[in-house]
Amino acid sequence: MDEYTFDDLSVVMGTYNEEAAIATVLEDVERVTDGRAEVVCVDGSSDRTPDIAREHGARVIEQEPQGYGVAVEAALHAADRPVVVTTDCDDTYPMDALPRFLDAINEGYDVVSGDRLYYGAAAMPALNRLGNAAFAVLASVLMGRRVHDTTTGMRAYRQEVVEKIQWTENTGLSAELLMRPLMREYRVREVPIEYAERAGETKLDPLSGGWDIARSIVRVAAEEQFR
Repeated sequence: MDEYTFDDLSVVMGTYNEEAAIATVLEDVERVTDGRAEVVCVDGSSDRTPDIAREHGARVIEQEPQGYGVAVEAALHAADRPVVVTTDCDDTYPMDALPRFLDAINEGYDVVSGDRLYYGAAAMPALNRLGNAAFAVLASVLMGRRVHDTTTGMRAYRQEVVEKIQWTENTGLSAELLMRPLMREYRVREVPIEYAERAGETKLDPLSGGWDIARSIVRVAAEEQFR
């Protein structure tokens, strides 16, 4: 078959009160993909985030805030194109990496995962950086397969992977989106990406959120091991 292009790409994100950064993210997507990628935002904001997204050509699906995973899963399933990239809307992820992600999908990978920790993630708070490294070790031990960044928000998927797997986690969805494909023998590749300081305030409490992510990793690994 022909190689995928930006015309085959959907960039999706859950958005919640990110008016400080959403315009920059969408402008970067438009610049990198020449305006050819579809953009879908599932939004529960009380600020101008959805208005700004629409002004930049994104398709906005409004829902009551129900957490990170609920919004991102809805965005994944709303995408209309055969390659889907998840990202966050806080300007921490490099949209310049989109061509590399698409290239890896064209090489035959089913999932391409951005590894924020490869370059050190100096812009990430130290507690978060330590926690993310620990999550990767935990997932690696439980799966018997080395991974380096389980909780990154930037990944590319073939749409059939998204549709064939039932996703169950909320706060821990980012880890689940890597672990279930890996444990089902899909072709997964991690690629190094730069990670920038976020614009706006973080929504996740590092302690309670971290505990939820760790539990999700254990639960998903157990479910996949015995499915």
